[in-house]
Amino acid sequence: MSVDHIRYDLLTQEALRSVLRRVLQDAAKSGLPGDHHFYISFNTGAPGVRVSKRLRAQYPEEMTVVLQHQFRDLTVNEQAFEVGLSFSGVNEHLVVPFDAIKRFFDPSVQFGLQFETMAATDEAGPKEAAASAEAEKTPAKPVPVAKATAPAPAAVSQEPAAKPDVLAPEGDAPRKGDGGAEVVRLDRFRKK
Repeated sequence: MSVDHIRYDLLTQEALRSVLRRVLQDAAKSGLPGDHHFYISFNTGAPGVRVSKRLRAQYPEEMTVVLQHQFRDLTVNEQAFEVGLSFSGVNEHLVVPFDAIKRFFDPSVQFGLQFETMAATDEAGPKEAAASAEAEKTPAKPVPVAKATAPAPAAVSQEPAAKPDVLAPEGDAPRKGDGGAEVVRLDRFRKK
């Protein structure tokens, strides 16, 4: 097998992250259009992630935030986005590098992206390396999902719902539509 000196896997991942960056930049400038809202899951232990000690203790590995109604001060640059959210009535400021993002989902149009974070790539074990070698024989492509569901949010951009164990209001649940979501997985295309 020949060696990929160009690193198409990294180029593709960066191109898909630029889609996310552009969507967040537009939301920062003009707000969310129509019914669009975003579930963003990220690795809380990734380099550059800034969350409070309280949130890091509550979500030591991964956290999902929902940008819909009550978020503030959304700013986006080339490397990260920053946003103010309320968690159980406590205002928090988060900084999330794009490299830390694992999943992005917009349930209003059933569109999602799944990323392999750099930390997970570096820590892949022998089993994943074997699977990766096998997957490198197959080109990257969107994976249709029949009925995509949003990831269970670890936190939401709104005040807590009436039930303490419900994190997203009932109206925020993804709608079942005619078409499926487009999910792109890049975790199978990493260098050995």
